Amino acid sequence: MVLLGVALTIAAGSAFPEPPRSRTEALQYLKDAETTKRAEAVVWIANHGAMSDAPLLHERLRDESAFVRTFAEQGLWLLWSRSGDGAIDQLMARGVEQMQIGDHRAAIATFSEVVAKKPDFAEGWNKRATVYFLAGDYEKSIADCGEVLKRNPGHFGALSGLGQIYSRLEDYDKALAWFRRALEVNPNMVGVEFEVTRLQTLLKERRGKSI
Repeated sequence: MVLLGVALTIAAGSAFPEPPRSRTEALQYLKDAETTKRAEAVVWIANHGAMSDAPLLHERLRDESAFVRTFAEQGLWLLWSRSGDGAIDQLMARGVEQMQIGDHRAAIATFSEVVAKKPDFAEGWNKRATVYFLAGDYEKSIADCGEVLKRNPGHFGALSGLGQIYSRLEDYDKALAWFRRALEVNPNMVGVEFEVTRLQTLLKERRGKSI
């Protein structure tokens, strides 16, 4: 949360307006013609909002300003990552650390504890799905991505993750379908756009050879 605000300040310098002082003001800023005000509103919602505010940031994924779109994407990840429970947040931090050092077994155990204690918290499932993917257990990763999407249908990370899994499994039609769904939600993912183009070319070549 702090990093998002700091990055915004650095990017804007002294030209940035005062941040919103309330939710009402943030909602007003979101619709403002001035790019910097919309960006400040996104940061306020990311730092102070709840999951119910996610649709507000999803709208900004299609903002005319690339600057605002970038902050909206980062802001959604912040909203998704807040469980509302300090003990769960500590478990999440431990699991992420275990995942980063490559201790997949420990990370899976930690994130399993998260989903057992707070099953409605979509990001716990998403983190475990990520570790299963890294560990090469694609079927379990697919199952956990499904749990994420039951709770957060707009989770473009899980949508694109399913694309990556099916690409690894060489089920390119399914991979392409999931990547396209991810772009429908968040059209700003350049890597996913690249994968769509790559898979379209690959499938076209394969089908041409089979004729």
